[in-house]
Amino acid sequence: MISIKNNLYNKMKAISYLIAFSIFISFAAFSITVLAQDNEKAQKEYEEFDSTNFDETSINITNEWLPLKPLTRYVYEGTTVEDGVTFAHRIIITTTDFIKVIGGVNCVVSWDLDYSDGELAEAELAFFAQDKTGNVWRFGEYPVEYEEGKIVDIPCWIHGIEGSIAGIEMYANPKVGMPSYSQGWAPSVDFTDRAQVDQTGVKNCVPLDCYEDVIIIAEISLSEPDAQQLKYFAPNVGNIRVGWRGKGEVTQEVLELVEIEQLVLGALDEARSGALELEKHAYEVSNDVYSKTEPMVRRPNN
Repeated sequence: MISIKNNLYNKMKAISYLIAFSIFISFAAFSITVLAQDNEKAQKEYEEFDSTNFDETSINITNEWLPLKPLTRYVYEGTTVEDGVTFAHRIIITTTDFIKVIGGVNCVVSWDLDYSDGELAEAELAFFAQDKTGNVWRFGEYPVEYEEGKIVDIPCWIHGIEGSIAGIEMYANPKVGMPSYSQGWAPSVDFTDRAQVDQTGVKNCVPLDCYEDVIIIAEISLSEPDAQQLKYFAPNVGNIRVGWRGKGEVTQEVLELVEIEQLVLGALDEARSGALELEKHAYEVSNDVYSKTEPMVRRPNN
């Protein structure tokens, strides 16, 4: 026969276990909730932008991984495979000596030309600034897309206009394990690009040179979640290679840096006139977005 004392002890012991289990469940639920909140914060749709984080040095983009020196041209060559068809691909990116004020911040203007099989597929103005801690931000872009010489789309977006928000193009100190980040938020034109540090300490060779301590940034668009563009950045050089990975019907783009040139004379005039001509076009056709911005101006001492 079980004594009353032992029966009472067993009941009290069971109650203690029940209380402990309840506390454990409550703590676990709280932990999951906090983790979910942290993940939600880490995966926020767009970055928290504050113009006071920028000063008069915002156009001096000296970020180790993405230096944008005025009047410097980068040339990339490679191939793109779409629907099983391979195209020769060539991109020319020129950091101009123009400044454009966006959201109260002085931004560097990049003039980019994208060629597919020798035909111009896209011409673009893009705008960047470096904050006080060394992060480089993208403030928008004016891309003109062509097919067979005819304009087919102009998905322009500018920070502060029609709900668009600047995003981070490159952190000052990118590290593996950092949350993904928005490179710009412009749902009105389906620009929802995100990036995350994929690898660091990589060695990689391209036609121009071989580089140590390269970092790889994986980029995605919310409209194409199964496709990733891989960009390789060498210290004090910038982007040296573009690759891809993914599944399904993804665009397979491979580009390598073949030339870096400091512009002089004719090439300098060509870059300036090309950027100005593209902006002129922007003011003519982009009444709801680009026309609400101030014109580009030459930066001092250039």
